[in-house]
Amino acid sequence: MSNNKEFVKDITNIDEDFAQWYTDIVLKAELADYTAIKGFISIRPYGYAIWENIQNYADMRFKEHGVKNVSMPVLIPESLLNKEEEHVEGFAPEVAWVTIGGGEKLEERLCVRPTSETIFSTMYSKWLNSWRDLPFLYNQWCSVLRWEKETRPFLRSREFLWQEGHTIHETAKEAKQFTLDMLEVYADVIENLLAIPVLKGQKTRKEQFAGAEETYTVETLMHDGRALQGGTSHYFGQNFTKPFDVKFQNKNGEQEYAYQTSWGISTRLIGAVIMAHGDNRGLKLPPYAAPVQVVIVPIAQEKGNVLEEAEKIEKTLKEKFRVELDNRDNYTVGYKFNNWEMKGVPVRIEIGPKEIERGEVIVTRRDTLEKMPVKIEELEEVVEKLLQDIHQNMYNTCKKRMEEKTTVAHNMEELEKNMNENQGFVKTMWCGSQDCEDKVKEVTGAPSRCIPFEQEHLGDTCVCCGKKADKMVVWGRQY
Repeated sequence: MSNNKEFVKDITNIDEDFAQWYTDIVLKAELADYTAIKGFISIRPYGYAIWENIQNYADMRFKEHGVKNVSMPVLIPESLLNKEEEHVEGFAPEVAWVTIGGGEKLEERLCVRPTSETIFSTMYSKWLNSWRDLPFLYNQWCSVLRWEKETRPFLRSREFLWQEGHTIHETAKEAKQFTLDMLEVYADVIENLLAIPVLKGQKTRKEQFAGAEETYTVETLMHDGRALQGGTSHYFGQNFTKPFDVKFQNKNGEQEYAYQTSWGISTRLIGAVIMAHGDNRGLKLPPYAAPVQVVIVPIAQEKGNVLEEAEKIEKTLKEKFRVELDNRDNYTVGYKFNNWEMKGVPVRIEIGPKEIERGEVIVTRRDTLEKMPVKIEELEEVVEKLLQDIHQNMYNTCKKRMEEKTTVAHNMEELEKNMNENQGFVKTMWCGSQDCEDKVKEVTGAPSRCIPFEQEHLGDTCVCCGKKADKMVVWGRQY
């Protein structure tokens, strides 16, 4: 068993200083590192491999819905950005501008894309002619730049990786349905790949995306009870297609503006994985997103045929799983155990002379640290079942936390008390007034997370003003 004291030296205790614990994990598990430019990070191979697994899974699901990938320019002319007033107003404080190119001052400022609705809309206006062309179901995987004041690796960096889907449709009904379909894809990614339960719902008008008619969200809850927005999907209606002249000849031969959607997830999901699952030993990676699912650590590898047997096991398991054989001879076995636990590898296999004699290996699962002897001939089957069990156990652990940290409040006093004593999601009734929404945030530091799809009747009056209320809303402090 690994020595717990060694970990306390390596990383801050999760319950003493959660923010510092998080930063320690990012650096010690070699996920990312700070660069010379404030607010910009370098994602290291291990962190990027997690993103690739998220990307591959999500991309497969997008393509099942007919989505195709494209690439759009990183620079957007100021005149384009200004075409949708609400949108530009929402992003103006975060925009970085390019004013000089090739040593000469540019005639028009170019913004480094904070998001790409405007450039997609411009191209769609060129490409769209008839209803027969629709829908356009396009997505791009890229980086965007937002000049955030407060930054933290993965959660809020100035440049981050994401995907942004932008689709146009013939009817409002079709566009709205696609918006919800993409939200379901995000729920699938977060729950079935990352083992984190989600709360699905619609954002309030105040919290919705700048320029959207409706914004839908999948909300997650972290170890410390703070919420993290996992992904959003937006229905724009014709808010962009009208100013950008994205129109088509409909079935009656008349010109009509298309209906538009936009949706995105980003590398902040890596932050969600760290904060939802990690512990005082480091990362705890969900099996299907883990870059390495199984690590093999030979014991006394210089003896007999230990290394040879370890290599055979590696070869067999590699056909089905992502496997690494740690045959480094310049590190102790104890160091290797700690190192791979820090990196959150779901399953560790130990094999030494004694195990070879017995025709077995020792298998340790990262989520519970439970050890078990397994016959070598049964290993493949055991590992497959173990990965399923680990995923389910990690999901259930998060689900239990979410349930324990979800409370109900009927008035402001209860809401504030719940948020301070058991930080998490608080469900209340709400009248729909932004004044009440602002007041709750001012008093508790918790903005609204969403109006859940699954509504509950908790009473008849608003938590804030006491007037008639027919909507249940969930509040939570956020990352």
